[in-house]
Amino acid sequence: MKGIVLVSGGIDSLVTAAIADKECDELYFLHLNYGQKTETREMRAFRQLTKHYQPKDVLVVDVSYLKQIGGSSLVDDNLEIKDFDDSEGVPNSYVPFRNGHLVTIATSWAEVLGAERIYIGAVEEDSSGYPDCRESFYIALEKAINAGTKDETNIKICTPIIHKRKSETIKIGMELGAPLELSWSCYRNNEVACGKCDSCVLRINSFKEAKIRDPIDYEIKIDWDF
Repeated sequence: MKGIVLVSGGIDSLVTAAIADKECDELYFLHLNYGQKTETREMRAFRQLTKHYQPKDVLVVDVSYLKQIGGSSLVDDNLEIKDFDDSEGVPNSYVPFRNGHLVTIATSWAEVLGAERIYIGAVEEDSSGYPDCRESFYIALEKAINAGTKDETNIKICTPIIHKRKSETIKIGMELGAPLELSWSCYRNNEVACGKCDSCVLRINSFKEAKIRDPIDYEIKIDWDF
C-alpha cells in the first residue's frame, strides 16, 4: 500500500508519519512552503524527518500565494503572532483553508502514484479550533476527491490522531520511536522556540500532561518538575 504523508515538521505530522510508516509498504512525504514566518525552520525539520524515515520520494510545494492572500499572522507581516489566549476563539494564526490546499495537492500526486492513502495530522479535539481540522471536513473532502478523480482511483484520507489529545499523540510517538527532538512547533522563531505562542504553549502543556520532558529548548524557563 502506498501512502502520502503531509509533513509540516510539527509533532502531529511527525507522529502521523510514524503511524503511516507502520501501515504502508511505500511512504511518500509532501511538504508545503506557503510563506510562513518559520518556513526555514520547518523545512529543516522536514529534511531531518525525511532522512529519518527514508520515504520513497518527497515533494516540496511552493504555494506562496497563501502569503499574498494573507489573513493569518503566520504569513502576514502586518499581523502580530499573539501570545497564547484560550479565550480568543479561532486565533489569527489560522491560515484560511490551508489544509484544503494541502490535501488537494496530495490528491493530484496520489492519482499519479497510484497511492491509496493520504495521511494528515489534523486534530479536532485538542487544537486551536481551526475549522479545517474538523473530522466532518475530511469526510466531505474524501467524497469530493473520489467524485473528482478517475473511476479506478480510490483515495482514503487518514486522520489517525484527529480525536487524540496532544499528550496522547506524544505518548504514541514515544511508543513508535518517533524522533520528537526533530519536530518544530513554534510560530515565531527559527532557532529557539519562543515558549509563548499558541503552538508552543499547547506543546509545552501537552508534554507536561504526558509527564515527559520536551527534548527541544525554549527562550523562557520551563518548569519540568512533574
